[in-house]
Amino acid sequence: MAKKVTKIGVLTSGGDAPGMNAAIRAVVRTGIYYGMEVFGIMRGYSGMIDNDIVPMHSRSVANIIQRGGTVLKTARCKEFFQPEGRQKAYNNLKQLGIDGLVIIGGDG
Repeated sequence: MAKKVTKIGVLTSGGDAPGMNAAIRAVVRTGIYYGMEVFGIMRGYSGMIDNDIVPMHSRSVANIIQRGGTVLKTARCKEFFQPEGRQKAYNNLKQLGIDGLVIIGGDG
């Protein structure tokens, strides 16, 4: 039997695109609805490596749909392409107990 996901992280990667904030909002609100803790990872994969991870609540995503870009910010991250960078990111997620990821966006 698979372990139930209880804590999820959400990040945006690649370039800004319309709808990213709406997607973030949907992830946060749906996660909360299903009893999960939701964390926002700032600046994409860079934030995962730098442990720039913040708890998200319903208020965190209030009034963001009409805003452009992404409230979580985004960045390209060469360090994530290296095994050491991915290990550091994994360790940060593990330390917070995050057992699921939602990645919005593309190449980054």
